[in-house]
Amino acid sequence: MAQTTRIPVVSIVGRSDSGKTTVVEGVIRELTARGWRVASVKHHIHDVDVDIPGKDSWRHAKAGAVTTMISSPTQFVTSRVIDRERTLDELVEAAGEVDILITEGFKRAGSVRIEVARRARSDELTSEPGELFAVVTDEPEIVPEGVPVFPLDSHSSVADLIERSFLTGGEE
Repeated sequence: MAQTTRIPVVSIVGRSDSGKTTVVEGVIRELTARGWRVASVKHHIHDVDVDIPGKDSWRHAKAGAVTTMISSPTQFVTSRVIDRERTLDELVEAAGEVDILITEGFKRAGSVRIEVARRARSDELTSEPGELFAVVTDEPEIVPEGVPVFPLDSHSSVADLIERSFLTGGEE
């Protein structure tokens, strides 16, 4: 299933607390259940500490290691101090042998954007109409004409659109 060309990247965007993580989680679950290998990346504007404070690798990093790694029989995690934020292309390269990369929070870097908009958070979209691939919302009247719209809990239908558009070449 791995592709020899650049893997597709689908960015789930929207305001804080709009439900992006829930949509990402649901779409990943759907796609992996169908046999696709999915990578994900969460964009964060603040420093992130993925290690547990006080544990060995955290202590290694705090002592000055620029790269720390944790290896177990089932996982390999690398944490690296960097001098600049990585581009989406660099993240695609780092994703490895996967079929698709799903990103969360790359509001301006991704060219394929699915916006999540919840009435409780806002009554307008953050993306311009021409930037939208689809919208997941409980307020369909805010979606520009011609843009696919899905209910907030419609992860299977969103996965269908992604699969049809990027993974099966339009085949059913």
